[in-house]
Amino acid sequence: MKKKAFTCKHGQSVTDRPSLSLLAGNHRSQHQIFQESFSINVQLNYSELVNLTKVRSKIKFIGQPYSTWQTVDPEELRRFQRLAHKWWNEDGEYAALHSMNDIRVPFIRDTILNLRNDHELGSPLFSMKILDVGCGGGLLTEPLARLGASVTGIDPLEENIRTAELHKSYDPALTKRIQYRACTLEDIVEEESEKFDIIVASEVVEHVADVEKFIKCFGEVLKPEGSLFITTLNKTQLSYVFGIIVAEKLLGIVPVGTHDWEKFISPEELERLLESNGFSVKVVKGMLYNPLFGSWSWIGNTSINYALHAIKSSMQEHLDLKEASIEHQQAEANIRTAS
Repeated sequence: MKKKAFTCKHGQSVTDRPSLSLLAGNHRSQHQIFQESFSINVQLNYSELVNLTKVRSKIKFIGQPYSTWQTVDPEELRRFQRLAHKWWNEDGEYAALHSMNDIRVPFIRDTILNLRNDHELGSPLFSMKILDVGCGGGLLTEPLARLGASVTGIDPLEENIRTAELHKSYDPALTKRIQYRACTLEDIVEEESEKFDIIVASEVVEHVADVEKFIKCFGEVLKPEGSLFITTLNKTQLSYVFGIIVAEKLLGIVPVGTHDWEKFISPEELERLLESNGFSVKVVKGMLYNPLFGSWSWIGNTSINYALHAIKSSMQEHLDLKEASIEHQQAEANIRTAS
């Protein structure tokens, strides 16, 4: 799942939100007018959007290891394509993702601040290059850019990128800080090597076709000692009950069919995959959504949702780990031979 974030007033805090209870009689707030205007603009442009999956299927790539789109699930694309024009409706299908920004943005900001020796006042992420993978309509991309970062938001759906571009256009301050691209993580790997200081994959891992390949791609484009932030769902009985039965079928917090429990991944399995690909997991925190208040909070239990921060090992650390792994494998082989 993915905030209650900035939508209309330039310079407003990422956690601020105009109260809808202020709307009365014939008087409408700037927030409501903006939402109506944005919705109309999206609807007008929606008919012109390109079906990227159809276009991509006609293109052939030769000798490129990542262009097969091994991490993208076509069924997931079709599912999200139907909702591409609804990303910025704070009370719609993505309401839970809007409110998640109240905890995930400070989590990213504070973690990076603790790792940096210096930063600009008011721009804690200044000079940082961030890759927002599976950015959707830009719900997380925009607040990260407002913290001073240079953010590249990628999504395989052209419709999502059009929506993100349209919303970005309402705030000129974001023009130079955000670059959106309709592409996959594999495409970025082909073009850029160890370019980004931070990678964010929030509510994305549970939708990809090949998680291990996905994580390997992270390592290809993240700088040594760069940070990776992931939020996703654990694979437990509780996550099935609350993440699918309650959230989708009973309360309608997210559209029916959004999640496939078989794709959920435990923090232990995710940590194993990360460490085998040169990452060191630093923090794993449980998250809980309260549907009554539409808010998220941190909890000590990771049974349903959780957030993770990992750091890519430096080159020397990576070589040491690789050497240790080879020595371990050789030792096991010697034992088997001796027996």
